[in-house]
Amino acid sequence: MAYKLRWYQQEAIEAIYQYFNSAEGNPLVCVSTGGGKSIIIADFIRSVLEQWPGQRFLMLSHVKEIIEQNLEKLVAIWPEAPTGIYSAAIGSRNTDAQVLFASIQSVHKRAEQLGHVDLLLIDEVHTLNSERSESMYARFIAALKVINPNLKIIGFTATPYRMKQGLLTQGKNPLFSDIVYETDIQRLIDDGYLSPLSSKGGKEKINLKGVRTRQGEFLSSDMEAAVQENDVTEKAVAEIIEYGEGRDAWLIFCVSIAHAQQVKQLLLDAGIHAECVTGKTPKDERARILDDYKNGHIQALTSQGVLTTGFDAPRTNLIALLRATKSPGLYVQILGRGLRVSPETDKQDCLVLDYGGNVERHGPIDQITIGSIKVGEGTGAPPVKECPECFEIILASLRVCPACQYEFPEREKHDPVASDAALLSAQVEPQWLEVDEVVYSIHEKFGKPPSVQVLYRCGLKTVREWVCFQHGGYARQKAVIWWVKRFGHTPCPAMTVDAYQLLRETEDLKEPTRIEVIQEGRWYRIRAYDFSPPTDHSDDSSTL
Repeated sequence: MAYKLRWYQQEAIEAIYQYFNSAEGNPLVCVSTGGGKSIIIADFIRSVLEQWPGQRFLMLSHVKEIIEQNLEKLVAIWPEAPTGIYSAAIGSRNTDAQVLFASIQSVHKRAEQLGHVDLLLIDEVHTLNSERSESMYARFIAALKVINPNLKIIGFTATPYRMKQGLLTQGKNPLFSDIVYETDIQRLIDDGYLSPLSSKGGKEKINLKGVRTRQGEFLSSDMEAAVQENDVTEKAVAEIIEYGEGRDAWLIFCVSIAHAQQVKQLLLDAGIHAECVTGKTPKDERARILDDYKNGHIQALTSQGVLTTGFDAPRTNLIALLRATKSPGLYVQILGRGLRVSPETDKQDCLVLDYGGNVERHGPIDQITIGSIKVGEGTGAPPVKECPECFEIILASLRVCPACQYEFPEREKHDPVASDAALLSAQVEPQWLEVDEVVYSIHEKFGKPPSVQVLYRCGLKTVREWVCFQHGGYARQKAVIWWVKRFGHTPCPAMTVDAYQLLRETEDLKEPTRIEVIQEGRWYRIRAYDFSPPTDHSDDSSTL
């Protein structure tokens, strides 16, 4: 199979190498659902074994479908790959393969049987609770490290946070040290690698008044009662059918098994070919239903508790949330089912119908940050958030980041109709600003690495950004990308003072002639740069 890595897939692999060349710890790679994470994993394994043939890989996941997808991609790009599977669900118990794909449920007590492992790759790591020292993953990793104390661990996910832990690099006993790469959902949509999401205002919504919360999530029994009040389910299904006209692949996420069955029956009664999949669906029946849906033989699929991770159905062009969730990770994973492109079906976008107030609760899916999550269950730790400029984790109550002086916009109040809200931050209309002057300065904060502050004067508007050359993880990676746009192949300095000097002294420095920004309250966030001559500017200029 001939293949070529997309630009961000190549950047993700390079970020892993750069991290291991300069840091100790376990890196985390974040790639949007539909972004081809399995290709990144496959090419990374191939490239390592070509350079260091003696290395041994273990690729872990918790879902049978993910194991099969990752193995399939590796074999597709490298048919001679020395692969094997250890998974009871798949019916294979290989312990000797150089590249072993395994389910954590099958191997968590068998570290000694598997033996020496050099690189442990874990997919969908948002399902891993590193705060529990007695979890399957924790015990298994501890046993692997007894065999090889130098074990390297790399995590992959689309959502690098958990409801109670916050970022997977934060909280108690985090397994991962740094987020080394993260994709931009909107840019991948702009480049045609992901499908746009759209929404329409809904007439019905779940009344969550009186619905209790337990362990950070809405109580299922209360929510199930809420979806039955005032015939909300019946009315919502009628609306789904109305909005779904002309769309042939619907995913509907429900509150409970009984609710999912009810929605299925309502669809059948209306002449819609529908099926239901839950955690109780027998394995063979589930496989048959999912294959039928993927192949276009089923129009609507209702579910509860499944299909949020590891389910690849690019043709999905309608998603309905007939449930509410307080988990930003679950919210992003659900909407991620609609992000995959499907040239075979001429899919134009994916329509999202939200009846649970989720879009209002969490905001655009490409802007979910640790600010949505409380860290430190039972510790009394206050809410925190991540600075979008320098990536410092600070108290949520602060309006100005103490590390880089970024000023957070005031949170705007949302309209009560959830389905009218923006699903992507880019649906807040961006605008291009002509740049009159660019001013560089060094920003210093006691106890923190210095950064370069860049000030763009655009008529009467002033836009600032901070470039963090001496920070680690993704902040450094972002600085490198910023540098390459202006200096090409000239190596990116490791020290802020060196970068500042070159920015001040380079006569032919490539600077943007305009910037694309999104207004967030009274402030602007830079979305893209345009380096073309001002005379070339037009409304349809491409993002650079």
